[in-house]
Amino acid sequence: MNPRTPCLIGIAQRTIREQPGPEPLDLWESVAREAAADARLPVERLDSIQLVWTDSWQYDEPVGRLAERLGATPRHRVYSKVGGTAPHLLIGAAAASIAAGELDCALIAGAEALATRRAYRKAGEHVPWSHAADPKPPYGWERPPHPSALAHGLFLPVHTYPIMETARRAAAGLTIEEEMRERARIMAPMTEVAAANPHAWRRTARTAGELGDRFVGWPYTSDMVAVLEVDQAAAVILAGSELADRLGVPQDQRVYLRGWAYAEDTWEVATRPELGSSPAMALAAEAAFERAGLGLDDMNALDVYSCFAIALRQACDAIGLDPMDPRGLTVTGGLPYAGGPASDYVLHSTATMAGLLRAQSGHGLVTGVGMHLTKHTYAVWSSEPGGRLGDAAPVHVGKEVPLVEACAGAGVVAGYTVAHGRDGAAEKGFLVVDVDGGRGYAVVEEAGLLAEAEERELVGQRVRLVSDGKVNVATW
Repeated sequence: MNPRTPCLIGIAQRTIREQPGPEPLDLWESVAREAAADARLPVERLDSIQLVWTDSWQYDEPVGRLAERLGATPRHRVYSKVGGTAPHLLIGAAAASIAAGELDCALIAGAEALATRRAYRKAGEHVPWSHAADPKPPYGWERPPHPSALAHGLFLPVHTYPIMETARRAAAGLTIEEEMRERARIMAPMTEVAAANPHAWRRTARTAGELGDRFVGWPYTSDMVAVLEVDQAAAVILAGSELADRLGVPQDQRVYLRGWAYAEDTWEVATRPELGSSPAMALAAEAAFERAGLGLDDMNALDVYSCFAIALRQACDAIGLDPMDPRGLTVTGGLPYAGGPASDYVLHSTATMAGLLRAQSGHGLVTGVGMHLTKHTYAVWSSEPGGRLGDAAPVHVGKEVPLVEACAGAGVVAGYTVAHGRDGAAEKGFLVVDVDGGRGYAVVEEAGLLAEAEERELVGQRVRLVSDGKVNVATW
């Protein structure tokens, strides 16, 4: 074996349920030390420290503060941008650097303490955490939302993802009731996986009939979307095979990244040619499997990113996976049940998959999704070395439908959702509409129309649009 062959040799996960819990820096330190101990690596020996962006707190020098805590002086330091694919991008880059001889080991860690922030907020107290950035840095977008999306108030995933769900529902010829029943049937088994996962945030197995709490972004209910307010952390350590040998890491503790790939659909939801499907997912999966020298049928376990059901469904459509495949769709329980710690989840799914492959050997697929179903990563892990890594260059970049900001006159609904407040009441409708010259956003404000939108299929409905030049309002 090439002495530079990268392998995953250390894993750690933590879930804190007592409130208030520790701050992200404490969690980073905890999982870093645990992963290093698992890898038999002196923590001060870390060559690279890489952290996933934390939504919980903005530190002045996140990586530097952790390095100081660990007594490490890494020559390579990275703090990521926001997005569910960030862990995969860090892991892939670290593996490539190790294979090229530029690094010999790397820690990738992430932590969120959003449940603790909520506990302090409910108590009317300020969060007493350390090393606050001053001034506070800009939010870690790779790209900020489009001005038209901001003008319409359409920038939260809990509203953009259900728009794509309704588009897929209509394209598949499902009724509203059929889509909801199918979704519950797909997600109920995930609760059973979470119930058996000691690191899961929600550890209660539920039947399909028990899934259906209050609506948040119709047709999604609060118990079928990623649970963000968690206190969770995870870390992995990668190293070259030569270093793993010197550390005395047993062969059955090493897990290899056989191949991975990255692809993009369009950044704006409205500019996606087909709202309900993802060519980028299909091409990312194809490239990852080809690089790994393996196929879907070779996978012993799967973890498909599950922030919202449409992410699961588009992935299953893209790779030809039955949502009820006996292997299951997740090894953790997924983001709605195991926990969806902002940009960190893929570290948890990767650590869990690595633990599984250590225990039973074989191959596993871990996927990631970033932004509004925009960014896609597919990674094939294995107890056996082989394949070729690939790199972060996108294997596909989606072509955009023109975005029309001011829409007046006639339009046709391509996808939609109804936003609900914490009291469960419908507040506003969000539409993506086909218009002359492209696509645009619109809102629905009349209570009667909001109720109608939830009672019958609105995709394909002709609407009347009026605009003040920034915000388009739809009626029918």
